[in-house]
Amino acid sequence: MKIAVAGIGYVGLSNTVLLAQHNTVAAVDISEHRVAQLNAR
Repeated sequence: MKIAVAGIGYVGLSNTVLLAQHNTVAAVDISEHRVAQLNAR
């Protein structure tokens, strides 16, 4: 299943991590810094 999460703040990030265990997840945020941190793991 493909899932998109809008916003990777406190709640969005935790939901993204949990959903990514068994699904393909795309996370979107307006903050380039947060996106870069997520991509860098």
